[in-house]
Amino acid sequence: MPRFSIVVPTHEVAGRLSLALDSVLGQSFGDFELIPVCDVQDSPAGAVAAAYAERDDRVLPVQSPPSAGLGAARDTGAGAARGTYLLFLDGDDELAPGALRALDARLREAGEDVDVVYFEHERVHWWDTETSTPPLPRTPAGAFPPEQAPQLTGAALPAWCAAYRRDFLAEHRLTFPRAHFTDVGWGGLVTLTARRMTVERSVVVRHLLRRQGSRLHTPGEHQLDLLDQVELVLTRAAAQNLPETRSEPLFQQLFALVLKTAAHPGRLPAHRRREFFRRAARLHRRHRPAGFRPPPGSLGVQHRLLAAGAYTAFRALRGANRQTARAAARLPRPRMLRTRALYALHLRRPLDENLAVYCAYWGRGYACNPAAIHAAARALAPHIHPVFLVEPDAVDALPADLDHAVIGSHRAWEVLARAKYLINNANFADAVVKRPGSVHLQTQHGTPLKKMGVDQSTYPVVAAATGSFTRLLNRVDRWDYNLSANRHSTQMWERAFPGSWEALEYGYPRNDVFYTATAEDVVRARRALGVPDGVKALLYAPTHRDHSTGFDERLDLEALCAAAGEGGEEFVVLLRAHYFYDGNGDGDGNGNGNGDGAARTGGRVIDVTGHRSAEDVCLAADALITDYSSIMFDYANLDRPIVVYADDWEVYRETRGSYFDLIAEPPGPVARTPEELAEVFRDGSWAGPAAAELRARFRERFCEFDDGRAAERVVRRVLLGEPPESLPPVLPLARRTPAPAPTSRRS
Repeated sequence: MPRFSIVVPTHEVAGRLSLALDSVLGQSFGDFELIPVCDVQDSPAGAVAAAYAERDDRVLPVQSPPSAGLGAARDTGAGAARGTYLLFLDGDDELAPGALRALDARLREAGEDVDVVYFEHERVHWWDTETSTPPLPRTPAGAFPPEQAPQLTGAALPAWCAAYRRDFLAEHRLTFPRAHFTDVGWGGLVTLTARRMTVERSVVVRHLLRRQGSRLHTPGEHQLDLLDQVELVLTRAAAQNLPETRSEPLFQQLFALVLKTAAHPGRLPAHRRREFFRRAARLHRRHRPAGFRPPPGSLGVQHRLLAAGAYTAFRALRGANRQTARAAARLPRPRMLRTRALYALHLRRPLDENLAVYCAYWGRGYACNPAAIHAAARALAPHIHPVFLVEPDAVDALPADLDHAVIGSHRAWEVLARAKYLINNANFADAVVKRPGSVHLQTQHGTPLKKMGVDQSTYPVVAAATGSFTRLLNRVDRWDYNLSANRHSTQMWERAFPGSWEALEYGYPRNDVFYTATAEDVVRARRALGVPDGVKALLYAPTHRDHSTGFDERLDLEALCAAAGEGGEEFVVLLRAHYFYDGNGDGDGNGNGNGDGAARTGGRVIDVTGHRSAEDVCLAADALITDYSSIMFDYANLDRPIVVYADDWEVYRETRGSYFDLIAEPPGPVARTPEELAEVFRDGSWAGPAAAELRARFRERFCEFDDGRAAERVVRRVLLGEPPESLPPVLPLARRTPAPAPTSRRS
């Protein structure tokens, strides 16, 4: 029998769940079992839990439907537990280092008959820059009966602030009350039932304060559930004839929660506010302890008005307290839109239900997921008129029949104001307003290896270049949907871009071509790039370094071709620098990626940095050489060899950060020097069985949803409003057929 059972409900916390599970499995005290409670086995969180269970037999996932709620999930986990003591950890919280060892020591000192161990917790702001530790009330040392610590009621504490003796819970048949505010009912009933308790003063749980706030603070009918939980606890207390020394602190703590809700009417539907107040008043009068004296100040006034049922006076008091805030809200504020008066005018016009605005890479052109979605929409949703936003120097490269607007122009601001659908793989300008009824789709433009979004905040070099994270999050708040190509991305986007958007696990539309292209398409792509017949084309695509200025190839590519060719093959290199260096960004501006303005087409090196379609470049290549570029995740769909050239992995990881160790989980052979890289091609290991095995594992993890029909799923769900269950299901990886690889025969 394990010492501890840690139950972790996982609903909607897939992005941070691994941090929670790691915090448990990394404890120095190892006598425990870890029970993740998942919605369904194939949910994002369920997949995370299943992977942990495969690696550690102490992880024992169970299932509870999300419709049953948090209380049912905890009860399901408790029902599967075998430990002496139970802990309930939220899926986005963490156990502090050494927490279980500290709890074990406290229990050995206090005695094995302790029913409940309350402990301190640390609140962590979601930005991870501020923490606070709300102290527990003063209590006797060691174990004590509840009468000796009446202020420790448990009703105001979350369920994860204590460890519970499992036999105690079973003996008294204690389960979590259903509906919302379950912790209020649970904590109150546990305190009323326990006979011996103790307190551990060290921090055991690090509780994340979510950017979205607590679900319990959101408006809705569920706010009435608070009164159900309060009534449950007070009725049980009355049945036990609880002495006044205990009933008064319990009453006061419960009604502090009630008055907090009553004082924030926005939490309740307008037609329910008076009902909430009157029912709370009846509870107050029925259960108020004899001799109860309201606390001083405004809270005491609220107690008296509630006891009297004086709803009108209560509203007047609340209104007086809000006058200052209302006056401040009426003060004129500087508005960026003053310089875009036309935009402000168009915002007053109705939305155009059949208008979609697309943009890719901050206006660099017709590319990536937005272009692929547009192409699919032309066939599936022809009634929706598309407008692509581009920079002036990208206009000439657009398809001839594509309607467009230049970024910053009057036309651009007009369509941004009126479009029903706004689709981007980066972000629209800060001044763009999210109008009610509009639909914003964030398509992303890669699978994250490097840290993204707010996760960049602890890396000074990239944080300085990113600018204001507050402005970034304001942009995130406009998103309705966020596209994902694999569960890894789903989880990392949740951490990097906290918001209320919905994840669409549909795959990347730009990668559809990797399953729909024919042998003729591959030949056409090679000829368009100037790849000679009879040679192997190696696509070299290094990523941007935040700590460097300008582009550095990091390799002598001509020498690489010559050295690699000593193995009998003839090679050319397709050089594709990061899009920052395509001539439209912040790189050298020459479009050739080498920073010196010299043309690089000819010989054995063909510069394809300025080629519009990265997908065509991938189709043309026999193999990919990259360092840490996200192109590896897309190219893996082709099931062709990938070689990682990681000459500065440690520096890159230190300055930019990464979500996993690429060297430990690569898509193919890893070379750390130019000599090692050439040898990989000379000896044939780049395309050997070991490379194929690494690539297969990589594809299983990162090509999860790319199957050739991603664009169709996006158009049907976002533009046509079809329900998720009607969309084409993702084809299993084993049943997909990638585009044929190039042949190297001379014609």
